[in-house]
Amino acid sequence: MTTSFTLNGQALTADVPADTPLLWVIREHANLTGTKFGCGIGLCGACTVHVEGRATRSCITPVSLVEGAAITTIEGLSADNSHPLQKAWVACQVPQCGYCQSGQIMQAAALLKDMPQPSDADISGAMSGNLCRCMAYARIRSAIKIAAVEMHGVAPPAATASTPTAAAAQGARHA
Repeated sequence: MTTSFTLNGQALTADVPADTPLLWVIREHANLTGTKFGCGIGLCGACTVHVEGRATRSCITPVSLVEGAAITTIEGLSADNSHPLQKAWVACQVPQCGYCQSGQIMQAAALLKDMPQPSDADISGAMSGNLCRCMAYARIRSAIKIAAVEMHGVAPPAATASTPTAAAAQGARHA
């Protein structure tokens, strides 16, 4: 089956079986390897991309469902890594092993698009389907809050100064 869609602003046509996961079309046909294979059942979030602006698990999305859609991967978020989330990820030293990071960033980008001032609870809810084996969750939350300020000019509701999240965010802002 031939499926056509837009990938990071470029037209792409793939002649693959209809049930081929979008992940494999992205990685093997478009040669974009930033989107990772983690669990293969949509539970870890490493394969998160945007389909029409919505965070989507590409490992369980058949390519036939994205016919005509606009898909964005981590490579399409910013060609030069200048997206506020990417910069905040570096400032907060989020990556350790790095495997989950593209999925984490894509999920966070969808969150900040929908919710410019997410609370800690909003961030936890939106990010709960993205697993990090290095347990960098406090730094991820801090990076999201810093990016929210850069993207929208308004600080999210502050965590109390005694929480690790607030301390990490404050430290990253002064780094």
